[in-house]
Amino acid sequence: MEQKSDFIVKFRGTRGSYPTPKENFLKFGGNTACVEVRCGNQLIILDAGTGIIDVGLDEIKNSIIESNKIPHKATILLSHIHQDHIQGLQFYKPLFVPSSKINLFGLNTNEENLKDTLKTILFDKVFPLGLDEIRSEFKIKNFNENDKIIISQNGEIKVCDDKINPINLKNDDIKITAYKTQAHPKNGCLCIKIEYKTKTLVYATDKESYIGADKKFIQFSYGADCLIHDAQYTYQDYINPIQPKQGFGHSTFEMAIENYKLAKAKKLFFFHYDPEYDDEKLSVLEKEFSNINENIFFAKENYEVNL
Repeated sequence: MEQKSDFIVKFRGTRGSYPTPKENFLKFGGNTACVEVRCGNQLIILDAGTGIIDVGLDEIKNSIIESNKIPHKATILLSHIHQDHIQGLQFYKPLFVPSSKINLFGLNTNEENLKDTLKTILFDKVFPLGLDEIRSEFKIKNFNENDKIIISQNGEIKVCDDKINPINLKNDDIKITAYKTQAHPKNGCLCIKIEYKTKTLVYATDKESYIGADKKFIQFSYGADCLIHDAQYTYQDYINPIQPKQGFGHSTFEMAIENYKLAKAKKLFFFHYDPEYDDEKLSVLEKEFSNINENIFFAKENYEVNL
């Protein structure tokens, strides 16, 4: 039996664009983008689509009810602020527990402050509670391409510019860095890398590749133990003469495979499926692409990867 590590990845939302809460969409997942990551005793959440809601419900049950009211702590990383990556945040229940300590980092654009942006688009004008009324210790900070986030196992978080002020890491510290891709429309998107002990996870949602691959991204993700890569479209839909998807900021399955191979990653998980792709279609694609390589997988909601 495989020994369980202390670096665990769990898919909570695998769908792109909008949720698909229909019976024939649930095998691969109906919730939008969210990946739960456990590094030692630290919880990191990649994106806050509707999948984050169940993370919060489980945390309420496990941390607060069953574990003698241990305070909830989490770090949330937003790749960007399109709605399918933030639409579950207001319903993340630990936000409303006073003892919770939640740090959110994310890409913001146009020299704006991320806190001000989320305050406007998620809370004050569209939700019963304003951001300032949230009772937990909830901190929102901008996260830029040159920043490095270091999380220690006691929950201490340090942020520095990797080029100016590098930090000496302890063996069990978590290192988080990002690469900004401009392929996504308008404002770009962060690809996020989490390094813990000897293992590396790269999360590359909403990333459209280039002809000949994205060389900077290949360098960024080189040797990753697990690569989670956008694969919203089939090649046929991508080049469809009537409604082509080129320039929409998403990859085909073939693009994801090319990046996986060039980066020499150990495992590839397709992610961010088009909301029109039901279980039948994705099952056909799974059979086709999984036959290419035994280390190529289709992300499914609640599936765990043990790194």
